[in-house]
Amino acid sequence: MKYTTTHTICYSPTRTSAEVAAHVARGTAPERIVETDLTCDRDTRPIRIGNELAVIAAPVYAGRIAPVARERFSRLQGEGTPAILLAVYGNRDYEDALIELRDLAVSRGFVPLAAGAFIGEHSYSRPGMPVAEGRPDRSDLAAAESFGRQAAEKLASVSSPADLPAVTVPGNIPYKEVKPSTPAAPVTLKENCTACGLCIELCPTAAIRFDDEGEIATDPLLCTKCCACVKECPNQARIFDTPYTAMLHTNFSARREPETFL
Repeated sequence: MKYTTTHTICYSPTRTSAEVAAHVARGTAPERIVETDLTCDRDTRPIRIGNELAVIAAPVYAGRIAPVARERFSRLQGEGTPAILLAVYGNRDYEDALIELRDLAVSRGFVPLAAGAFIGEHSYSRPGMPVAEGRPDRSDLAAAESFGRQAAEKLASVSSPADLPAVTVPGNIPYKEVKPSTPAAPVTLKENCTACGLCIELCPTAAIRFDDEGEIATDPLLCTKCCACVKECPNQARIFDTPYTAMLHTNFSARREPETFL
């Protein structure tokens, strides 16, 4: 069977998951693509997705789906809706993220059609210590489109999503335990900051605000260390200095390629 609409749903603070999802959706060759970005959407109303092909994408944090993504995706309500599932990770490992995303999708009424693990520039990557810098690149996005075509061909081979064979993905159940991390957040270089407020708009958890003196302040208890504010600041006024960057750069610089499961 074939759907005329492909609906992408993503949580994507630094836009890498959204970019991969867009190219997978393009590969399915629909008449129409609908995009739902839940990155900064803190609404709680259900999102019903029925007679469409869904592409659900989220970043990987410490081998699991980003916690805020799990929370935002709880709004989704599929109706036996076929779904392509995407986990985007920073070149280290995606561990249990895909199997977790698969289970979440099934619990929300979706039928997994295909799944993929793609690489995006790590949130902690920075000049001088790059980690998957510039990913997804042209090769990644070509692979994403090809994967979308393959998934659409698989869907066309059945008369109903209920007839789709189960998708097997790597991962463990129970999922990897992620221990609480020490609260931390990017800091503002006051000499560079123009108080434009872009970082406030970009923050998925409203961790950034103007303080009483009109300067940028960040709540470490709310910050998820996605570093969207660091990567998008037009004046390089936000920095996140963590020793983890050096470890990632040293141990996980070898290029990894997308993995797909149909």
